[in-house]
Amino acid sequence: MASIIEASGLKKTFGGIEAVRGIDLAIESGRCVGLLGPNGAGKTTTMRMLMGLCRPSEGKITVLGATPTSMPREVRARIGLVPQEDNLDPDLTVRQNLEAFGRYYGLATADIDERVPQLLDFMQLSQRAGAQVMHLSGGMKRRLVLARAMIGNPDLVILDEPTTGLDPQARVMIWRQLLALKRQGKTLLLTTHYMDEAERLCDMILMIDNGAVLDSGTPRDLIGRHVKAHVLEIDKPLPRELPLAQTEDLGDSVLLFVDEVQSVLEAMPPETVFNHRPANLEDVFLRLTGRQLRER
Repeated sequence: MASIIEASGLKKTFGGIEAVRGIDLAIESGRCVGLLGPNGAGKTTTMRMLMGLCRPSEGKITVLGATPTSMPREVRARIGLVPQEDNLDPDLTVRQNLEAFGRYYGLATADIDERVPQLLDFMQLSQRAGAQVMHLSGGMKRRLVLARAMIGNPDLVILDEPTTGLDPQARVMIWRQLLALKRQGKTLLLTTHYMDEAERLCDMILMIDNGAVLDSGTPRDLIGRHVKAHVLEIDKPLPRELPLAQTEDLGDSVLLFVDEVQSVLEAMPPETVFNHRPANLEDVFLRLTGRQLRER
C-alpha cells in the first residue's frame, strides 16, 4: 500500500540545539499513527515540518507525493490541519467559521451550503450553529476546529495534541469523532502525551523523546517488547519475600513488572500495600527513559 507520508533522516536545529534528531516515518493510507512523548520531545516540531510550516535542517519529506514547503494548492486542499491552539474567529458564529474556511479553500457556495450542516451534525454542534465562538466550551471549540479541518473532505488529517486541556467527557467525545473518521478511511496523524489516547486511537505509535524515536510499533507490540503483562505498584519498604522481576523505582513505591501475578501475591505479607493493573504505554516510556511520560 502506498504511503501518504514519508520522511527520512528528519532533523531540525534551532540555535545549535537539535530539536529533532533523525526521525524516519512512513504512514499508509487509512491508518492512524501517533507521535507519543512528553512536552518538549520534538513532536510539534516534527508536525510543523510535515505541514510545511518550517523547513527541516536535514532530511526529506513527501506528503501526498509533494514536498510540504512547496505544496500545490490542490494537494494542500487534501489535508486537514487541527493545530494545538484553538485559532477560531471568536466574533463569528460556529456556522460562519466553517463557511469562511470553506471559502478560503475555494469551495463552491453550493458545496459549502451542503458540507457545513453535515459537519455540524457530525460534530454534534447543530444546536450551537448560531452561537459566537467566544461563548463555546473548550470541548465545543475543539470539535469546531476538527469540523473546520474536515470542510474540504480531506484524505489526511493532522492533529497536534487534539484533546489537551479538555475534561474526560470532552476527550471521549473527540475520540469518538476521530474513530468515526478512521472508519471513513481517513488517514490520521496525531501528537499526544496521553497514553490512553494513543492506545485507543492509534494503529502505530512512534515513542519520541529528546527529538529521537525510542521505538515504534502497535501499542500491543511496544508493551510486549519492553514490559511484562502485569504491573504491581508496591509501597515501600518492599517485602523481602518478593521474587526477582523487572522493577522501576518511583520514590515512595516500586513498580514490579510480571507475567504471572498469583505467585507474587502469595509471597506478599498480608500488610503489603499494592495496586495491580495491566501494563500500558506509560510503563513502556518509563522503562525506556527512566521517567514518567508526563513528569515534565
